Amino acid sequence: MKNIKAIIFDAYGTLFDVNCAAKKCKDKIGDKWEGFANYWRTTQLEYTWLRSLMKRHIDFWRITEDSLDKSMKAYEIDYSMRTELLDLYKVLSPFEEVPDVLKSLKEKNFKLAILSNGTPALLNELVKSNKLDNLFDDLFSIEEVGIYKPDSKVYDMPIKKYKIQSNEVVFLSANTWDVSGGGNYGYNSIWVNRNNNIFDNLDYKPQNEIKNLNKLIDII
Repeated sequence: MKNIKAIIFDAYGTLFDVNCAAKKCKDKIGDKWEGFANYWRTTQLEYTWLRSLMKRHIDFWRITEDSLDKSMKAYEIDYSMRTELLDLYKVLSPFEEVPDVLKSLKEKNFKLAILSNGTPALLNELVKSNKLDNLFDDLFSIEEVGIYKPDSKVYDMPIKKYKIQSNEVVFLSANTWDVSGGGNYGYNSIWVNRNNNIFDNLDYKPQNEIKNLNKLIDII
């Protein structure tokens, strides 16, 4: 790729493992922990889209709480675990290769940023708890525009801040709808396909698909 000035990452599922909160409680939850974690994540995303469509915006933390409440009922998980699960969600662990890849990209003098549905407070705590805060130039939150991905207003934010063109951005996400959202906006979107999923039919096919971020070094 040529003339790339900024590398922008989705946070949840791309840099940070959204299932690790439930996984850390699997001794209490039991064998259903993984199904519960996936249901929580799916419900969380559905709520972002539905609220955007209904123009009934609330921030990502409240959506995380609401989607957890539904998921705990669906999977009959003791409500006394609610606080523990929410606290763990605030400090999700990064995927194994993330710190080293970010350090390598930083040394190449790219602008590095996160572009996320998360609130500013959530994103700050997430990167600080994992000692990654010194690697990012910016943490862009959708709260700045008041609507969730994949609305184009979200993808506008880094372009306006850095005064660059959309084709000067590499955007990485593990979520196919987010890859398509960024790609249709004009980003060079890369799909981080960590779980051997099938790409959605949303009028965009990424030129690059990678299993993890290590492959990014070869592409850039």
